[in-house]
Amino acid sequence: MKTCPFFGVCGGCKYDFAAPDYRAQKLSLISDLPITGEAVWIAPNTRRRADFAFADGVFGFYMAHSKNIVPVRNCPLLVDEINNLLPQLESLPWGGAGACLVTLCDNGIDVAITSAVPYFSGEFKCACDKLKNVIRVTWNERTVIQIATPKVSFSGHCVDYPPNAFLQPTVPSENTLREMVVAAAGQSHRVADLFCGLGNFTFALNADGFDISGIGVKRDLFSHPLTVGMLGQYDCIVMDPPRVGAFAQCRELVKSNVKRVIYISCNPITWRRDANVLIRGGFELKSLTPVDQFVGSAHWELFSVFDK
Repeated sequence: MKTCPFFGVCGGCKYDFAAPDYRAQKLSLISDLPITGEAVWIAPNTRRRADFAFADGVFGFYMAHSKNIVPVRNCPLLVDEINNLLPQLESLPWGGAGACLVTLCDNGIDVAITSAVPYFSGEFKCACDKLKNVIRVTWNERTVIQIATPKVSFSGHCVDYPPNAFLQPTVPSENTLREMVVAAAGQSHRVADLFCGLGNFTFALNADGFDISGIGVKRDLFSHPLTVGMLGQYDCIVMDPPRVGAFAQCRELVKSNVKRVIYISCNPITWRRDANVLIRGGFELKSLTPVDQFVGSAHWELFSVFDK
């Protein structure tokens, strides 16, 4: 494939991941960052979750810079299981408008619909009953159908997958980041995994997990970061925050005795802001490695290690 057949029509990708100069284009976005390691590139046909849209009975991806929707029955970025489902989803009797997050879990596919329309029709439920390989459909987190509870696994630990929960977009990138975190944590004695989500790093590190929602302690780390006193028991902190970053937590970290911070960021802008806080507070940036886990997009995942 020399180019994605939907590139320029579908608005899902900013860059044509199949173009010969794709890597150069993508790397140019972060050319001003102090990168120390070779970029990690994730292959297409591995994305296990995707956000679709529906309106006026049409299901698909938004066109670029438009609210018009392009029906897409086969996206080269997606895993085969989701591509095989797309014609079925397109044929559902959609009412109103909204978003549809489709996620491949360990035991089947989860479909989570969010819409300003608070209800779904009996016709819609009957049509969902006929979907193949779908184990749950929710509408504004209200169950439409459920055959089984969706499950995901991290380092051999199986956990329930709630509707709309965060997951890394591909299994290869998830595994790569976990391996990098475990290697960087090294011989740390006690680790806290902040913004831990469902536990991609938590179980592998035998860490204490903290998050707004997930498998750890339910703590809002934006308004109530771990304090200096709480941080005193840890020699290594792992952080994988949302795009808004971890500014408040970094301000506490620089006052603590924590020796190593492993920071995974999906936003170079907030990473730079937070890195400056850590560096001004006495930490040294030891490594920074970009991971192209959002293939085709303008987004990078940054893996970084800071030591004091």
